[in-house]
Amino acid sequence: MTQVLVLGSGIAGCSAALAAAESGAEVVLATKATRPAETTTHWAQGGIAVSRGDPDAFAADVLEAGDGRCDPHAVETLVENADDAVESVLVERLGVPFADDYGREAAHSTDRIRHVGAETGRHVLAPFLAHLDDHPRVTVREDTAALELLTEEGRVRGALLDRPDGSKEAELADATVLATGGVGACFPRSTNPDTATGDGLAMAARAGATVEDLAYVQFHPTATVGEEPVLVSEAVRGAGALLRNADGERFMPAVHEDAELAPRDVVARAVADERERTGGVVLDTTPVDFAGAFPALRERVSDAGHDPTSIPVAPAEHFLCGGVAVDDRGRTSLDRLYAVGEVSRTGVHGANRLASTSLLEGLVWGRRAGRDAATRERVTGDPEIPSRPERDPALPDGFVDGKFERLRRVLGEHVGLRRDPDGLERACAALRRLKGETDAYARTRPSREVAELRNAATTGLLLARAAREAEPAGCHALEGVPCR
Repeated sequence: MTQVLVLGSGIAGCSAALAAAESGAEVVLATKATRPAETTTHWAQGGIAVSRGDPDAFAADVLEAGDGRCDPHAVETLVENADDAVESVLVERLGVPFADDYGREAAHSTDRIRHVGAETGRHVLAPFLAHLDDHPRVTVREDTAALELLTEEGRVRGALLDRPDGSKEAELADATVLATGGVGACFPRSTNPDTATGDGLAMAARAGATVEDLAYVQFHPTATVGEEPVLVSEAVRGAGALLRNADGERFMPAVHEDAELAPRDVVARAVADERERTGGVVLDTTPVDFAGAFPALRERVSDAGHDPTSIPVAPAEHFLCGGVAVDDRGRTSLDRLYAVGEVSRTGVHGANRLASTSLLEGLVWGRRAGRDAATRERVTGDPEIPSRPERDPALPDGFVDGKFERLRRVLGEHVGLRRDPDGLERACAALRRLKGETDAYARTRPSREVAELRNAATTGLLLARAAREAEPAGCHALEGVPCR
């Protein structure tokens, strides 16, 4: 039994583990990732926003981007803690080599993005994981997936883990921190890694935790076309790149006064509209020193077979603004369960996330949750461990892949960038059936792939139901309802 169990190894999980350990707790960090690239943090390009001594201006930008749905207290918590968290952890502790200049991205009123080219995430995560590997109070378990939360009378006591060899282990803990990332793998096109199957969200919901704002799924406007999209960072548009339709016309100035730097939901819908109207959209990088300022990104775009001076782009699922509801210390509605990072709903993002606030939110709430989790009193006694079959019966050929394809098709058609009430009703009906099928298989098969499928199906149904009930705002747009 450990004091603090952290599930997930992105910036939020790493921050929670470090804060808990520095507060004197013994920590186990379990992650199904086997390398940093399997976490969303590693994929983060643009950077991490800071207040630069003006939290009020930063807060105003966050609130404006959130389209009236942000929690003001959560926004205040974010901006007031931003500079200290980045400086003390990322700069002083980890030595992240941020550039001397500050970048600017969509919906920011000034240059405030700390970045390392267009590959900030990998420069943050690699030293963070190395630091935790060397910490005497942190045990990192890679290739270890959480199958289910262990509960006892409304209290979370840890999680049932799937080890690399397929064996199952009940990891009991005085406090459990979900840091499992987002839901991108549930959609046909996403900027997330394939591991983003909504695990923490689904496990928390099954355990009875409150979830909120799941209608607000953000789509990034500039991901390369094709089955394996490459995210083209907003920082490129911040540096001067322009969006043009298939006729070569620049269209964003007619859509929003901030043109290419309008809020993400506005730009994403405009890109989708122009693709439908003219047949395509490209990001024109000729006004930018693309090779000099973003060499690694330029190489990835070129390796994917695209002209780096005129990149064909389309929206792709990027970030879930809602999640497991938490307070300003990451505490959920269930005793001893915390949630941080994209799996959580802090209230910061409202209906649309401001660019380069995801790493910051994970860092700030991870620190606060880790410190609080370390103070929980020890628990005695063992909860009831769910019984699992000793052997995993063979699945029908193509079962998991087929169900995932069906899930992605439904979400892509009906719970994507634009939605309509009839489509959402059809999605809910289809996803109810899919969830029932996956639940039945999960009861007799304890394998990791079935658990991921079950979590993805549960997550898909939660998203569709939330979208069916929510009022249009931000990145939740309904056909026929005017958008901002």
